[in-house]
Amino acid sequence: MARNREFEVNAVLSKAMGVFWEKGYEKTSMQDLVTEMGVHRRSIYDTFGDKHDLFMKVIDRYEDVIGTSIYHANGHTSPKKAIRDIFERVIRKKEDKPRGCLMVNTAVEMAIHDEEAAAKVNESFAKTEERLQELVELGIQSGEIGASHDALKLSQFLNNTLLGLRVLVKTTEDAEKLQGIVETTLSMLD
Repeated sequence: MARNREFEVNAVLSKAMGVFWEKGYEKTSMQDLVTEMGVHRRSIYDTFGDKHDLFMKVIDRYEDVIGTSIYHANGHTSPKKAIRDIFERVIRKKEDKPRGCLMVNTAVEMAIHDEEAAAKVNESFAKTEERLQELVELGIQSGEIGASHDALKLSQFLNNTLLGLRVLVKTTEDAEKLQGIVETTLSMLD
């Protein structure tokens, strides 16, 4: 007779996310995961597969929980304000532990040698760029963003800067520097 699962999948995935986010994929051991998730090793394998399979599920969970916030304008009527909020969220999160972005960490650590990780990273980055492009196009239509801009190129620039900012929040405590980058970036929208 099969045993009933004694844990909620999303809750333990969130715990695993914290471990991978803090330590990275390579430095996270199965024992780290067992300890943090509070689930027996056999249950982890039975439910999620091996460490790599678990990590891919964690990346999906991350995208559902964290990444989705980028794709919504949070009720703003102003596209420019929505873009600002995306950038501001990144620098507000600098106080959080772990710092930075799990997707960026995955890109740096794994994308060059792991096709599945690279595909998930690229999909996430593309969604962010698409959302930024939608906001830029809305801003151009409303006159809030300069009509001389090419929406695609500007969204690519914004996404690139956003990715750089996600890396920088891991390495600096200089809030003025981070805010300056946001302000300079957003001045490009005029």
